[in-house]
Amino acid sequence: MKVAVIGTGYVGLVTGAGLADAGLEVTCVDIDEARVKLLRDGEVPFYEPGLDDLVRRTTATRRLTFTSDLKGAVDGRSVVLLCVGTPSLPDGSADLSAVEAAARSVADAATGPLVLATKSTVPVGTAARLRTIVANSRHQVLVASNPEFLKEGDAVNDFLKPERIIIGADDELARTTLEQLYRPLLLREPRLFFMSTTSAELTKYAANGMLATRISFMNELAGLCEVVGASIDDVRRGISSDARIGKSFLYAGVGYGGSCFPKDVKALVHTGRSHGVPMSILEATDAANLRQRGVMLDKVVRHFEGALAGKTIAVWGLAFKPRTDDIREAPAIPLIEGLLAQGAIVKAWDRAAVKNARARFGDKVRFGDDEYAVCDGADALVVMTEWPEFRMPEWSDIERRLRSKVVFDGRNIYDAEALRARGFRYIGIGRP
Repeated sequence: MKVAVIGTGYVGLVTGAGLADAGLEVTCVDIDEARVKLLRDGEVPFYEPGLDDLVRRTTATRRLTFTSDLKGAVDGRSVVLLCVGTPSLPDGSADLSAVEAAARSVADAATGPLVLATKSTVPVGTAARLRTIVANSRHQVLVASNPEFLKEGDAVNDFLKPERIIIGADDELARTTLEQLYRPLLLREPRLFFMSTTSAELTKYAANGMLATRISFMNELAGLCEVVGASIDDVRRGISSDARIGKSFLYAGVGYGGSCFPKDVKALVHTGRSHGVPMSILEATDAANLRQRGVMLDKVVRHFEGALAGKTIAVWGLAFKPRTDDIREAPAIPLIEGLLAQGAIVKAWDRAAVKNARARFGDKVRFGDDEYAVCDGADALVVMTEWPEFRMPEWSDIERRLRSKVVFDGRNIYDAEALRARGFRYIGIGRP
């Protein structure tokens, strides 16, 4: 089977390389000539563990190729996967201009019948809109929905060993074609879920909305714990032992970020509003997360009694989560912006995201050579991303480097009592 993948971002590149690794012939298309050249040279333009090896291996066998020629890529393909961006518009809705433009180009380029499946996260009704767009193609173009469920930082593993694959198809040919596409990944444990395109579109948003809600719920509980003197760690252990609740996404912190949760929650709220169905829980989830992203700045300001001018703050972690270089909606960004606005000097480090953060802040932020270097002369250390190397640092080294022994733990990764025993002032999330 020959496949074309439109877009080489996180979803498109992982999908293309993963299918090629499974033995299919895949061509990935991108309008960015510089990115195409980089990929042809075996270089991945973003940080995703394991993806560079997968891309190099599959390009070496010629099962994976890259081009900016969409027409040539679609020629002779039976499946085309749309993996282009759907950023938020000011009203919270998803911008579908790239999806629609790509569908129009595929319809014009088709040289035979094919299945056009959206992997991009798109709102309910998108498949219907795309069917109208491709209706004038000279060949039959069947529109389907095939939402992705890839976690940044573990996307390769998620694709090659999927928990589930959802196929939204409103006709038998599209269904059987996509079933055949994913057969190499499901030989031992078939986890295919078939449904309508509308249900598939909504399933993606519903999954992210549910996970985001759990995070915001725990963060609100953490705020209450701090006021009443309870421990969010104890509360989490108590409720996660209930099999109906489970343990996932119950860790309090500084809020969720990235390219999915913030955008998808807003889009689902907008979809409900446009259909006259209030999504009040998700509206509250979004509002709670927005507040939570400012919590750490509030804690730092309160500790220094508003006198941040001239203070040096070391920040560990810039990406919205470990194992990625993605700083989109990362909680560290408003923290740094707030510190700079109040005259603080910010020194920051992240294993993967320094390049992106430097592009964002320029010389306003001092980026060190490692996590220890940014502690030199700092008045406080703030941890915003739970990279593994931050979990058990050499505290004796940090003690020598910090000007004052203050740690703000935005991810609750440290033993508060152990640090206090060493003479540190420790401030976490939801911890008394």
